[in-house]
Amino acid sequence: MSSTTTPALSESERSNRPAAMNDTIESWIADLSDLTDEARASEEFQSWLEVHSRFHEYSFRNTLLIKQQAPEATKVAGYRTWQTEFERQVRGGESAIWIWAPIITERCPACHESRQYHEASDCADTTPTEEWSRGVVGFKPVPVFDVSQTEGRALPTLDTAATGEGKPLLARLLECGRALDVAVEVVEEEEWPLGTARGLCQYRGEKPPLVLVKRVGEYAEMASTLIHEYAHALLHMDGRVAPEERAKREVEAESVAYVVGRHFGLDVDNSALYIARWQDDDEDVLSERLCRLSATATQLIAAIEERMEAVDGATAQ
Repeated sequence: MSSTTTPALSESERSNRPAAMNDTIESWIADLSDLTDEARASEEFQSWLEVHSRFHEYSFRNTLLIKQQAPEATKVAGYRTWQTEFERQVRGGESAIWIWAPIITERCPACHESRQYHEASDCADTTPTEEWSRGVVGFKPVPVFDVSQTEGRALPTLDTAATGEGKPLLARLLECGRALDVAVEVVEEEEWPLGTARGLCQYRGEKPPLVLVKRVGEYAEMASTLIHEYAHALLHMDGRVAPEERAKREVEAESVAYVVGRHFGLDVDNSALYIARWQDDDEDVLSERLCRLSATATQLIAAIEERMEAVDGATAQ
């Protein structure tokens, strides 16, 4: 195996890297917010959703950085991680993909700063430092590489029963309701009271939201609808909003359904990703929407995978 090491950065590269990464993120959000070309904006947005479906555990800022640098990436890891955990080597001459990594250390329970910044601040907390717990105090740029930039031992494959198939995925989704604190009912087609709608999320005050899904012949369609309604239940606890905001929330829920569906291999319809509905949002509001839908997709994927693991474990016994 090659013994080459990660190329050292110059002082200029090291100092300019954070600003360049922030500029990449802010410029993309600004372009999306402007929406001067709806077709291009929708294409860019869907491209980010595709990347996010492959890296759902990453923040939306990191998946955006990956999209801008290596949109075809499927699995990334640090230089040493590829060597020690996967027995693979980054090929010489490959360019790193830069993302943000958390800085974790002991921090003040009041101001959440590390010792250095706590001492320089006006925080009045007097908790002894030996009683501080560890937490995130900031972020730093780190280089990672996609598997396509490496060579060596083959990666292990994951066998997920729901991948690409609507029926097992729908079964796991229906089981997720309790974990998500959402009530779910599948309504027979002849009893469906909502016309052409495929699903509905009802908000019931102190009670958990109720999600209704119309039973249809296509399991994948029911799975996508259920993900969409789960997204409403998790994102939008108050259903009483102005019509223009309701339309924006539909795009949020459909975006979550797209990320989750694509993650599990479904052929997801993208016709509802009409982000021109966000055209009057400023950049801060748009960033907040992206952050929320990213976190919700991660929550749903984790709940589904937990149910899949439980079923696989029970079957293996």
